[in-house]
Amino acid sequence: MTAGTTEPEEYATGAAERRREQRGWYFYDFACSVYSTSVLTVFLGPYLTSVARAAADAEGFVHPLGIPVRAGSLFAYAVSASIVVAVLAMPLVGAAADRTGRKKPLLAAAAYLGATATAGMFFLAGERYLLGAFLLIVANASLAVSMMLYNAYLPQIAEPDERDAVSSRGWAFGYASGALVLVLNLILYSGHDSFGLTEGEAVRICLASAGVWWGAFALVPLRRLRDRRIRPEGRGGAGEGAVGSGWRQLRATLKDMRRHPLTLSFLLAYLVYNDGVQTVISQASLYGSEELGLDQTTLITAVLLVQVLAVAGALGMGRLARSYGAKRTILGSLAVWTLILAAAYFLPADAPVFFYSLAAAIGLVLGGSQALSRSLFSHLVPRGKEAEYFSAYEMSDRGLSWLGPLVFGLAYQLTGSYRDAIISLVIFFVVGFALLARVPVRRAVEAAGNAVPDRI
Repeated sequence: MTAGTTEPEEYATGAAERRREQRGWYFYDFACSVYSTSVLTVFLGPYLTSVARAAADAEGFVHPLGIPVRAGSLFAYAVSASIVVAVLAMPLVGAAADRTGRKKPLLAAAAYLGATATAGMFFLAGERYLLGAFLLIVANASLAVSMMLYNAYLPQIAEPDERDAVSSRGWAFGYASGALVLVLNLILYSGHDSFGLTEGEAVRICLASAGVWWGAFALVPLRRLRDRRIRPEGRGGAGEGAVGSGWRQLRATLKDMRRHPLTLSFLLAYLVYNDGVQTVISQASLYGSEELGLDQTTLITAVLLVQVLAVAGALGMGRLARSYGAKRTILGSLAVWTLILAAAYFLPADAPVFFYSLAAAIGLVLGGSQALSRSLFSHLVPRGKEAEYFSAYEMSDRGLSWLGPLVFGLAYQLTGSYRDAIISLVIFFVVGFALLARVPVRRAVEAAGNAVPDRI
């Protein structure tokens, strides 16, 4: 291909090339999902809290930048800060990717920044809570940016009728790697004495190994995915910065969405209830260890149970959606999420069986509520605007995800009780339920110019 020609942006050329890129694409989920499960969901919350408590004053406060913060709230605040950083970075990185067509170098930079920060958690010992908070912010923000770039490859490597299957396989690869590494973590952690390790050293190795795994398997997509050259027209002059164009593109998309208020109404509902989902996932281990007094082995096996049942739950909720429609099925899942939080509030301490029951319930609604939300949104997107609307969907996925951890952290800061903190999250599911219930989805699909499915 000569320098002056333009390669199509939408698809990889040829079925064999598409399949090769798809197989590579699956492996980024395989690489980075270990961070989400082993680091964010299982180990880092309780461990960073213990490090902060070691550095706390007599009243149980640490003082980052001179600000008094309860040691038990540090992890939640750091997660919240990381998402704010990610939301600020995503439009800038997205603009750079759109302007140059070179997503792969940006994906590599985000992936290896996140993997390096995660591997650096090996040095999180003693009273180094500031180091832990900093590494968490860098790793979590890097993951969010890299996932935005990763998702943007889907329209290029799969034709429209392939995308559901390709997307589902990537999701399955991620859950498989999360479960596999959790098993290895469980072996190392539970047998740390036989390996000549202290409990803290075992946790730090588990944290760091997630970064090594992330970096190692990211090589596969980075070798197989390829960039597409883009038309120079409409991309702005050489002096136009990515910062300005990124925010301009975001504003243009939101302005266009105002012409489709029902689509925007669904996006708002998703933004609220998904924040509740993400906060429960990230804070569950902290709640289990600090409030319920459960050991790390119990927490690991509970998260492993969630990983396994999430696949079955997604398939089961998909069948329910075929009978009752996606909207009703999602509303049902939000009611279950509310019951889960109520049950968590009354859960007795030192009772692993009850915690496992709660984990099973979370697994059964977790994958399905997220998968059905994405598929329902796809019906509400005007034809020809899939990329920009799904970019806004990704932004909404992260956009208020700082608010749930902030509410959780503030509730604990004010009350000193993790039970009050966990029950405070009910508001996200109640408000999200009310907002979604008000969206007339059939009319929304018609307003977007799409065919209305028999069940929606």
